[in-house]
Amino acid sequence: MVVSVLSMLGVAQVACAQSSYQSNYNDTSVSYFNEAATAADRGDIGALYNYEQMMSGGLFAMYPEYWRLNDSLEMQNSATVARFARQYGGSVMAEKLAADFAEVKAKAGDYASVRQVANLVVNADESEECALALGYNQGGDSIRSITAKEKVWLTTKKQPALCNQLATELNSNPIITNQDRLERLKRMLRTGSTGDIIALSVRLGVPIEYSALSEIQRNPNNFLNRFKQEPYSQLNQYLYLYAIGRMADKSYRDAALQVDYDIRQDNQRSQHLLSDDTRQYAYRILGVKRMNYNTDDGFNEEAIEWFRKSLGQSFNFEEAEDYAQAAIRFSQWADLINAISSMSNTTQREPIWQYWLARAYEQVGDANQKNIAKQIYQTLARSDDYYGLLSRDKIGQRYHVSQSGGNQMPAVTDYDRQRVNQDPHFARAFALYNADASRTYANREWNWAVKQARDNRDYALITAAAKQAYDIGWLDRAIYAIESTDGLKSLALSHPMPYQSSVVRYSQSVGIDPAWAYGIMRQESRFVTSARSGVGASGLMQIMPATARYIARNLGEPYSSSRANHGDTNIRYGTWYMSDILAKLNYQPVLATAGYNAGPNKAKRWQPTYGQMMADQYVETIAYPETRNYVKHVMENATIYSSLLGNAMPISQRMGVIPSGF
Repeated sequence: MVVSVLSMLGVAQVACAQSSYQSNYNDTSVSYFNEAATAADRGDIGALYNYEQMMSGGLFAMYPEYWRLNDSLEMQNSATVARFARQYGGSVMAEKLAADFAEVKAKAGDYASVRQVANLVVNADESEECALALGYNQGGDSIRSITAKEKVWLTTKKQPALCNQLATELNSNPIITNQDRLERLKRMLRTGSTGDIIALSVRLGVPIEYSALSEIQRNPNNFLNRFKQEPYSQLNQYLYLYAIGRMADKSYRDAALQVDYDIRQDNQRSQHLLSDDTRQYAYRILGVKRMNYNTDDGFNEEAIEWFRKSLGQSFNFEEAEDYAQAAIRFSQWADLINAISSMSNTTQREPIWQYWLARAYEQVGDANQKNIAKQIYQTLARSDDYYGLLSRDKIGQRYHVSQSGGNQMPAVTDYDRQRVNQDPHFARAFALYNADASRTYANREWNWAVKQARDNRDYALITAAAKQAYDIGWLDRAIYAIESTDGLKSLALSHPMPYQSSVVRYSQSVGIDPAWAYGIMRQESRFVTSARSGVGASGLMQIMPATARYIARNLGEPYSSSRANHGDTNIRYGTWYMSDILAKLNYQPVLATAGYNAGPNKAKRWQPTYGQMMADQYVETIAYPETRNYVKHVMENATIYSSLLGNAMPISQRMGVIPSGF
């Protein structure tokens, strides 16, 4: 029989903790969990009915019923979901069934059912938020549906299907203005979203026919040649932008030549065929498209020139971010200020843009703006994240781990330890961990438990739970608990140092900083030895099989996948590979970190062509968002670990400067 945290406590104690929503609790329900999960995987509904009986009254009683209902969720009704939510109220699975149901019904267009469960979903993810907003939008609740507008209305990057659906359906929302529709239409003309273009243009009173779009899609040049012979019309303004967008899809350079030529020709006409708005947004199309090719074609200041020529048109976030990144790359600080000022007030207040606004004010600002920059740095420096650490360096503050408890474990009282085990959410999480159940379920229960405690501002409970997770080796959840809770600092829990002798020994043997190795390891696996990525990377250092073979060959030893994934060998291989990449990339740790994630060739391609570049500018303009964020986190981690290991190095010194690629 599986020994759980609950069984060690005793049935009566846990039953008391469960009394608010469970009666006759049977703590042996976890013993059946894995069997029931296997039955759910094979769709054995009969077996799930049996497990419902066997697990009834236990902490995990809701799972077999959840799996059974979820197996045919499209056939369920809102009353069934509501009953489940009432029976298991407060549990993560009650929330999840309602959220799953809302998504399924939204996809089916059954918005009435979505509205009936909307109040049961309190922690919606992006797709679930859009499902709920779809329900409100079709139910006449314009105000509640419009809350999602900022996230979905002007977005042109990939987002959940339900969010695309919501953006389309908001076109009929009475709060949406014609100016809103015009702004979205421009973005849809840029990306070529035919259905949205047609629907928006109809509401704007300038219908665009599918046949016209189809003809331009096949041959933009035919339309552009005909455009010159026709009188000015609003319809042609829209079709012109669509044609430039389709040209840019094939070649932004050809599109740029076309726009420049068309404007020169138009300037010679007594009556222009291209409005100022059309000219400006045509250049916006070019600027955005050019930024999408930075990895393939290298960075170029022409993107900034095109963004400048597009000023006068409002920016959505993606366009403003592209403009800002181009400005950062080429130290065009006035342009950076323009780009940041084009973002929403909420976005401008984010640490990333506060930091870069301060950087810009430092470079081109007057005395007042330079003083504002210093104030921004002082505010950011209160945090120990990437921008906070950079800001500390800007104002000459040293980072001290003692401010976050250093290596000392936080004090946890017996009372709080007992409360962790009495808490039904944490109790479920620990029981699943001890039962070796799927980490998906254990992590979900843990994250929910942390959220409940965080909502109650019960930081003592979170700390005690994180300490207990640390003690049993569940380091990634200990990290999550501290990292996701504002106001909680405990480096011993958020930045643990397992395998310290191996990490230090192997790092020193290949000439790299152990703090950097820990920074990579924490970001790669959160110290989960069994971690495996979707692309096949595995182990503490998340090494790809092909890379492991390369390492083994260079170390003169036979390759074994099981050995390569083993903790000690994985650390030895990972640190050797870090050293190998470091040597290939000018011994520059930022380049090597980017290379560890995206490959050395990509890191090289992102180097400046001529001259040096400050490392923070290089990092902020890495073309892959995943790699960009990865490098930031690793540099932050390494800076903190260097202090924990007694060899503190400020983040700016660690990052240094980026040499030219030639």
